Parts: sequence; structure tokens; C-alpha cells
Amino acid sequence: MTRHLLTAVAVLFASSLAMPNLGRAQTFKVEKFDIKGDGGTDYVAVEPATGRVFVSRASHMMVVEGATGKVLGDIPNTPGVHGAGMATKAGHGFTTNGGDETVTVFDLKTLAVIKQIKVGPGLDGIMYDEPDDKIILTNHSRPIGTLTAIDPKNGDIVATVELEDTAPEGAAADGKGHIFVNNESKNTIQVIDVKTWKATASWPLAPCQGPTGIAYDKASDRIFSGCNNTSVVVDPNTGKVVASIKNGTRVDALGWDPSKKLIYIPNGGEGNVTVVHQDSPDKYTTVATVDTFAGAKTIAADPVTHNVYLFQPERGPAPAPAADAPKGKGGRGPQGPIVASWFIVIKQ
Repeated sequence: MTRHLLTAVAVLFASSLAMPNLGRAQTFKVEKFDIKGDGGTDYVAVEPATGRVFVSRASHMMVVEGATGKVLGDIPNTPGVHGAGMATKAGHGFTTNGGDETVTVFDLKTLAVIKQIKVGPGLDGIMYDEPDDKIILTNHSRPIGTLTAIDPKNGDIVATVELEDTAPEGAAADGKGHIFVNNESKNTIQVIDVKTWKATASWPLAPCQGPTGIAYDKASDRIFSGCNNTSVVVDPNTGKVVASIKNGTRVDALGWDPSKKLIYIPNGGEGNVTVVHQDSPDKYTTVATVDTFAGAKTIAADPVTHNVYLFQPERGPAPAPAADAPKGKGGRGPQGPIVASWFIVIKQ
């Protein structure tokens, strides 16, 4: 296992504030572990109770010890896997498998597969709504995207909600009977009532473009939406954008550490993470830009250890196309072989 220690130099954006330690530049350490294995990736998810991190690898889900990068296990047969959600109280984990339109249910202690749930096309995002005790899926289905709610105890589908966008992304719950869903194409947040399982509002997010990752902070009663170039903060009482945050491109998730009051925005295009401090509900200061690895665009923050995790394979040169290969238009060409599988840990 290859290990690199890098110290990220905080970028100074903050001016002097009246209260100590608010909005001041911070320094973070970055550890990189080559965890090997095949397959590309999408989301990473952390289980705060154990510090384990679930890393999607196209056809299987790797389970990694967050603090050390040690591979603890693997969940096989998850074709086209996007992400994982953990329902600790039920003792069950779930993966979204876009390749065969199923959700894998597994035992959190043993990682043994319990069952496969046939859900439908477009499986992508997944989160555990702890206040309402539901696993929530956001599905890129057509002609309209959907949200699916699953009972984590038995795996039964309890609701399906039609959304206004074919590309719903992250979801977050407020514990007050609402789930907020980012719509990447429409640049909106929709509000879902968990009693009726109906969409009750749609809020425009300008200047945000392409909202993906999302988090809700109970203490300040604010929603954070990760977007390309400019992320936003929303007041859920009014649906209005109350603050904007400058960041990079190819953002596909967002991390939030509530006790540290830090937002982590992964910029896959630049290969770094924008770290932002919440000074007050409507005031935010960038305290660091942390170098990670080019392409690393999803992220998970552990509120217990305060570690933050990303993952990105490194590929060698792409093979030359065969002489008789058809000359296609558009799309991604052949990719080079994976030469390293970087599990990245950001620590304060």
C-alpha cells in the first residue's frame, strides 16, 4: 500500500473578524492511500459509528477503514453502483445499482448480502433520512425523475415521488417532515412532505448552476447546495438564497461537519476542495483550498472523527484506437488502465 503525506497550505481569503477563530485560514493534512482494486467510482459514504467508508467501484463496493486506508471488505455484484446508505438502527446498508436497477441490502456488521430489491431505472443518489427512518433514493429516470423511500428494516418501498427534473441529485432531511432534493438540470431545490410524499415547493437556486451535493444544518436552519463555480446557502423558511460561495468545477457532492461548522466542496475539475467556515447562518468565509487529486469530485465528512474522505482512480495513458475502428462522434473514448486507486483523507 502506497502512502503519501501532503500538507495542504490554507489559502488566505479571510479578513480579521471580531470573534476568534471564525473565518480564519486553516491548515489541513492530506493522506493518500492506494487501496488497489478495479473499477471507476461515484459516491463515497461514511458510517460515523464505525469510521468505515464505503467506496463505489462500478461493479462492487469496497469498505475501507477511514483512519488508515485499510481495506476491510467488499460487497460484490453491484453492477453500475453509485452509492451507499447506512441505517444503523436497523443494522442494514443499501447500495444503488444502476446497471440492473436494483438496491442491494446488506448486513452492516458482516457485509453479507441480505436481498436485492428491484426498484427501476435511473438509480443514483442515496441517503439515510434518520429522523424519518427511511432510505431515500434519487433516480435519474425518464420522462421524469423520482424519489423513492424504502423502509430500512424490511426493504419495502413505501413511496415514490415524481420530481420536476430528470436529474435529481442529493437529498437532505430537516427532521421536521421535509426532504430537500437538488435538481441538477432545473437548478432548483424541491421540497418533499414526508407525510403525504408529495412535492410541495420548488425553489430556484440562482446563481447556482448544476446543484448536486446537499446538506442541512439543524443549528442554523440552513441548506447548503454544492454547485459548479458558485455554491449557495438557502433559508428553508423562505426558500431564498441567503449566501453564495465561490468554488471550482465538476462538483458532485458536498460535505458538512456541524460541530466544526465547515463545508467541504470537492472540485473535480481543479483537483482540490474548497473549505468554507460558517461564521453565522448567512455569512461564510473560505478558510482553505486543499489539494487532493484531479477528478476527485465526491466527498463524505465524518462528524465524529472530523475526517473527510474522497476517492479517485488514477489511470495510465489510453490505448490507441485500432486502425479499423469506426470514427464515432462525441462520447468518451477508451480509458487507460487504472494504475492507482487513491483513497484520500483530509485531517485537521
